[in-house]
Amino acid sequence: MPQPDLQARLDFALNAYAAAKTLILGYYQAAELEVERKRDSSPVTAADKGAEQLLRAEIAQKFPGDGVLGEEFGDTPGSSGFRWILDPIDGTKSFIHGVPLFGTLIGLEYEGQCVLGVCGFPALEEVVYGATGLGAWWQRGAAAPRRAWVSKVETLSEALFCCTSIQRWDTIGRRDAFDSLVSKAQLARGWGDCYGHALVATGRADVMVDAGLNPWDGAALVPIIREAGGHFVDWKGQPTIYGGNGVSVNAHLKDEVLAILA
Repeated sequence: MPQPDLQARLDFALNAYAAAKTLILGYYQAAELEVERKRDSSPVTAADKGAEQLLRAEIAQKFPGDGVLGEEFGDTPGSSGFRWILDPIDGTKSFIHGVPLFGTLIGLEYEGQCVLGVCGFPALEEVVYGATGLGAWWQRGAAAPRRAWVSKVETLSEALFCCTSIQRWDTIGRRDAFDSLVSKAQLARGWGDCYGHALVATGRADVMVDAGLNPWDGAALVPIIREAGGHFVDWKGQPTIYGGNGVSVNAHLKDEVLAILA
């Protein structure tokens, strides 16, 4: 894959995220935000739908041969080998409650491999992004981007462990693994959804574990975490977004965490 191709798509993704951010913030903490329920009972709002439609329109105009997979509007095949994977609002429940830890995820696959990711937090004025061979970067507000690196913490007893839904661990019958991680970590917090993964990518947390994960939840995170020096894997240790769960972790803690999840 030519490097300029990837740089052009990264620049595009950051600009597209900025446009989606503006749309999303127009709905954030609105007095009357209508919430619908999808078939799986998860919530969706006009912000989710509108942001994905905006991103899809931008992609169709700039890269008409690229495919698109989005949480809200499914899969649109392409012909270029590239496929964008979108989660317009990761953490819709947080968004609905007015909590600012929701994010927008723009991922890109090339021939089935995750090669680019933008993970932005509209309400926090913060974005973490990366692409294969281009590094991982962290930008806050109007400040210049700086390189993003995972932490150097070497044991769980020194680590900050994050998760999303505690109930999900009960649903899949793995409360034992959750309790073990909590007891072994120095600190455990529920800064969930993509925010926890972004904390790992920027060295502010050491491990983030999702007990339930869809491809659009993970696609943007794989290249970011990898370029930041860490690992994004499923609970079996495979670097995939199709395993149904996910872990972001620094290199030192990977084996210890996976042993607990095995």
